Amino acid sequence: MNRKQALKKMAGAVVALTALPQIAKSMEALPEAMKGKINHSVCQWCYSDIPLDELCAAAKRMGIKSIDLLNSTQWATAAKYGLTCAMAYANDWGLQRGFNNPAFHEQLLKDYSANIPKAAEAGLKNVICFSGNANGLTYEQGLENCARGLEPVMKVAEKYNMLVSMELLNSKVDHKDYQCDRTDWGVKLCEKLGSPNFKLLYDIYHMQIMEGDVIATIRKNIRYISHFHTGGVPGRHEIDDSQELYYPAIMQAIVDTGFKGFVAQEFIPAKTDKLKSLKNAVAICDV
Repeated sequence: MNRKQALKKMAGAVVALTALPQIAKSMEALPEAMKGKINHSVCQWCYSDIPLDELCAAAKRMGIKSIDLLNSTQWATAAKYGLTCAMAYANDWGLQRGFNNPAFHEQLLKDYSANIPKAAEAGLKNVICFSGNANGLTYEQGLENCARGLEPVMKVAEKYNMLVSMELLNSKVDHKDYQCDRTDWGVKLCEKLGSPNFKLLYDIYHMQIMEGDVIATIRKNIRYISHFHTGGVPGRHEIDDSQELYYPAIMQAIVDTGFKGFVAQEFIPAKTDKLKSLKNAVAICDV
């Protein structure tokens, strides 16, 4: 199952972790095993068979701070467990109908204008957006259309101090014809818009498939990146030694840039104990 399928449908034993003493009143204590250099999140759709309350409770015990890709009806559930939604939905159209199609601009503006203030009121900082499928558009045409559609959205985002992040997805395996499928295209869009409130969601799994050279690309473009997603290559399963990416090195490179945003696990567990897989992934990424 992929995220597109999950959008259409829209605990086992967990080892207790001892909390560190609170360092400052404004900071919540982390579980003892956590180093605190990575802000951990997890994408809810990968665990759609686990009730959100149960996932939130398990995530909290693991030291995860956020549940990614929740809609406005779900934000309060995460907040109930002291979690945020570090990458939220402001529109429920999915991946294929995005800002590269002028026919969608009016409705997208309505949706983002309605949901950005709601997200800000809920204390959220980042909402996701998509380019949509190319459907015959050249990269240049898609870039121009996205910029035109996003410009009025950015005025709303700037007013509410909200980031709007376009996700980089592969068009080779999972999302055929998706237009924002390369980092340099996304960077050009960031530069064209010229807004500090527009950035990229760099999905490590997707960009390994499309272009590789992950660490160098992250280092070069970190100023344009607001958020990261993970996934094992090939297959989008566990990020352990069964796949080709070495996530400790990738995470260390992210830390070395001074990045302060979130890294969200977005692999589809292939093992029976999904929450154990999630916990292992968080440990791998906690450099």
